[in-house]
Formats: sequence, C-alpha cells, structure tokens
Amino acid sequence: MIKLSYDIKNYRKDLTDLINPNDTVIELGCHVGGTTKLFSKQCKVVAVDNSPEAVEIMNNLDDVLFISGDVRLHDVLAEVFKIIQKCDVLAIDLGGGYHPDTVFKVFYIWSSTFKPKHTVIRNRGILEFFNSASGSDEDYQTAEGYLESYHDSGIPPQIKEFDLWTPSLDK
Repeated sequence: MIKLSYDIKNYRKDLTDLINPNDTVIELGCHVGGTTKLFSKQCKVVAVDNSPEAVEIMNNLDDVLFISGDVRLHDVLAEVFKIIQKCDVLAIDLGGGYHPDTVFKVFYIWSSTFKPKHTVIRNRGILEFFNSASGSDEDYQTAEGYLESYHDSGIPPQIKEFDLWTPSLDK
C-alpha cells in the first residue's frame, strides 16, 4: 500500500497504524526524530537525513540506526542496502511541501530497492497532483509499497536527473 498525506498529524497516524511490532522501517527525512520517536521502540528503524541538526539528536536515540546523508545520493542508498536489503515500511518526508518531482524520484529509487509492504509519503505537491488528476480506464495499481512495474532486484542505477538539478551533489 502507498499512502500520501501532507498534514504531519495524518502522516504520523498513517505510520503508526501501519507499523507492526518487529517491522523494519526506513525513514527518509527524519530530521530530529519527531516522527521517529513515535514508533522506534516497537520496530527496527534506519533513519536517514542530511540535516546538521539531526546528527547529535538522532545518534543519541536508542533503537535507531541513524545515517547522516543525502537520500538523493546513490552512495547513501548503497550504504543502507549494505545494512538491510528489505524493509516493511518506507517513510518519506523530505520537507512536506517541496519538490514533488524529487520526492517521487526518491520514492521510486528507494522503494524499488527495498520493496516495502507499505510506503507513506508526506508531500503536498504529490498529494495535490493525485487529488487533482483524473484517471483513465487503464487499471495500473499496486497492493505493495512500491511500483510493481519495477520488479528487478537490487539497487537500480543512479538517477542522472539528480545531477542535473542539484549540482551540489557532485563530489
């Protein structure tokens, strides 16, 4: 299942409703752990954020493996993949209302890699698009937390557009 929300309360409720004891959760955009703290005691959490404010706070949270890094970078994806190859829930909150194109690409690459049962995305632009669009009679749906049209295993190739839009990602 893929759930979209914008309101932080709805996002957190969706996550707490979906996460079961002993699940493995990857949280992208954890910042200082406001959402993480709601479920970290009941499951295994790998949290990723590139915010300098997150480092000290997140490294001091019990039951959370924190990785300081930019989720758009292929190296960060590979680092998490070395630790776990699958997750039950993928949580994505990269600023809530910003850059729906980037959020969708992050969702695509991470969910294609980890094949979660559930994905929860907090982003106003994607939710606005979804609520405004009219569908065709074509029935493409997934019951999983990733797009079933991408069925390959392992880490997908790096998305070249990240380099085009964000030159600061160059090493």
